[in-house]
This record gives sequence, C-alpha cells and structure tokens, in this order.
Amino acid sequence: MTDEAEQAPGVKRTGDDRLPGDPGPQEIIARILRVDHAGEYGAARIYDGQLAVLGRDAVAPVIREMADAERKHLETFDRLLHERRVRPTALAPFWHAAGFALGAGSALMGRRAAMACTAAVEEVIEQHYAAQVEKLGDDEKELRETLIEFGAEESRHKEIGLEHEAEKAPGYEPLSAMVKRGTRLAIWLSERI
Repeated sequence: MTDEAEQAPGVKRTGDDRLPGDPGPQEIIARILRVDHAGEYGAARIYDGQLAVLGRDAVAPVIREMADAERKHLETFDRLLHERRVRPTALAPFWHAAGFALGAGSALMGRRAAMACTAAVEEVIEQHYAAQVEKLGDDEKELRETLIEFGAEESRHKEIGLEHEAEKAPGYEPLSAMVKRGTRLAIWLSERI
C-alpha cells in the first residue's frame, strides 16, 4: 500500500467498511486468497472429472479450454498464497476428490448435465468474485483487477455451458440448485478452514 493511498481523503481501503467483530484487512485478504485458490483447484478437478468421462466427446475441446483457464487461475493463486504467506485451505484433499466426483458424475449423466454443472458452479463463482471485488479497497488494486478479470472468464464459462444446452439437461433445475448450494457451502468452508 502506498502512503498516498493511506492518506488521501476519499480513498477506500480494504476493511474500511467492516463492522466490529468482522475480520480485519489482513484476514479479509487471507480468506479471499484461500477460498479462491480452493475454488480454482476444485474447478480444475471438476473439469478433470468431466474429461475422464467425455474426453472423446465432441464437447471435450470446449471443456479442455475452460480447464486451461482454471489452471491459469490456479497458478496465479498458488503464487499469491506464497507471496502473501497465506496458508491454503486444509480441505484441499477433500476438494480433490469431491471436484473430480462432481465432474465425472455430471458427465456420466451426459454432456448437457456436465454443462449444467459448469453453468451452476460458474454462476456462483462469478457472483463470489464480484462480492470480493466490492470488499477490496484501492490498496488492493492489483488483486481487485485480477478478480475482475477472472470473474469475467468465469462468466464466459457459464455462458459456454448455457450455449451447450445446459438447460436441456434432464433434471436441470434440481441439479443446478444442488450444485449451487454445494458450491456456496464449499466457499464458506474454504474461507475459514
């Protein structure tokens, strides 16, 4: 953070709007990095599971492209965790298995169900990144810009899922609702554990 950002009137800093008992600026950043790292790890595993089932399907190149973007995001958060000396979530082994299972399970239901899973997860992540951007002040401009960029890419992944007939998947509404609930729970847990 620069001295100008600390002293300039009207400059928003991370944590300025927190209430008593809310995490401080350092903990806000740690939670953001921890959960985003976990989320990108989980997303990569979801795509690994989908590709294990649909690797020869016509939709496989699309899934691979989205998986490549998630790996780029994961590499960024790997670096940021190291630079900021933030520990990753202790739940990583669980997300390793759960992400793969979710990806493979949705793909076993067919390509539309795999895309429904993708659209649901990415919708929640898009909203999650937007909420994080609002928490960050001018003192975290670089991180805020990274989250804006990644949020736009997640939004695009959601659109890709919808373009590939996610909404025509059998049981789309309950599948989408279940995946969204699970994703929100994973976010809450990964921020804290």
